[in-house]
Amino acid sequence: MKPVFSYCFFISVLLLSPLHSLAQTGKAEAAIKTIMEENKVTGLSVAVVKKGKIIYTHSFGMKDVESNTPLTDDCLFRIASISKSFSATSIMQLAEAKKLSLDDDVSKLLGFTVRHPRFPQTVITLRMLLSHRSGINDSQGYFTLDAINPEKNPDWAKCYNNYEPGTGYQYCNLNFNMVGTIIEIVSGERFDQYVKHHVLDPLGLYGGYCVDSLDKNRFATIYEYNSKEQKFTAAPGAYAPRSEEISQYKMGYSAPVFSPTGGMKISATDLATYMTMHMQLGKYKRTRVISKKSARLMQTTLSDKEGYGLAIMTTDKLINGKQMKGHTGSAYGLFSAMFFHPEEEFGFVVITNGCTGAYTDGMNTVMRSTINCLYDAFIAK
Repeated sequence: MKPVFSYCFFISVLLLSPLHSLAQTGKAEAAIKTIMEENKVTGLSVAVVKKGKIIYTHSFGMKDVESNTPLTDDCLFRIASISKSFSATSIMQLAEAKKLSLDDDVSKLLGFTVRHPRFPQTVITLRMLLSHRSGINDSQGYFTLDAINPEKNPDWAKCYNNYEPGTGYQYCNLNFNMVGTIIEIVSGERFDQYVKHHVLDPLGLYGGYCVDSLDKNRFATIYEYNSKEQKFTAAPGAYAPRSEEISQYKMGYSAPVFSPTGGMKISATDLATYMTMHMQLGKYKRTRVISKKSARLMQTTLSDKEGYGLAIMTTDKLINGKQMKGHTGSAYGLFSAMFFHPEEEFGFVVITNGCTGAYTDGMNTVMRSTINCLYDAFIAK
């Protein structure tokens, strides 16, 4: 399967100052088309934020190759690990409401023992889960809490690394599926409903974790690239509704069904609005989602080496001379990026539903190149 580039369909929103001419915009779009051709990109949605406003959105390429359907700005993507920040935002709300503390014992919150077998006296806290400093890994899987529950998995001890919790870092999806479960236990709302009611709805955003509650016609088909065969294959698993599992849902345990670690479905434009809230320290227009203190805490790195806070990372390797904050995502062939500069008040969202998957300096090449292209066109003086 070969993506079609020669007649890419474009829908754009351009709300720029006179300093940003149509010529500059055209130059940027031509450069992005070149990036797409070089990396065999199926489709690409982008959004640029400046001074609290979305100043540019654009969708290139195909939503679905088989039906020759063009990608548009209202298409929904499963954004993968950027989803983690929605879970962390929800936790900050519950902490502000005094319903939990970031230093609470995860064992007490979940109702089963979460302890490193070599360091049983070391409490594994919610803060450790959010910052990937829990000492937990994904070796036993992460689609169910059974993986780490001693009552369910005889190999539960393999979920822990060799170091003491709180002393090292390893990115781990299971951390955030536990976080999603804790949100459910503490709030009394099903995980997907909590995020909808307390994060998405206040911001006026369309999206969510439950496939069956969304308009399936808006899903952008995600394509996995096989480098050996040099072809793309559609990945229907990206939007698997898991209806049967949901029908047998157990509140306070089954939250991984919705993948709090990676299952958010949202458009690039709406994700840019959400990003703006974080860039403005928890507030978008007149709506405050989390406090300034909580927003700053999420964005504060735990060490220069890791560059990770609470579901928001910091990097100076994306745009030369700029320290950016945000998150990346990759799953099923999709790649996503959401990065912003809180002091200079600009940011970018870039999502592709399929590309070769090449990396440059630790980041997907399409994400890196497109963000720099957008920065040069719409932000740099």
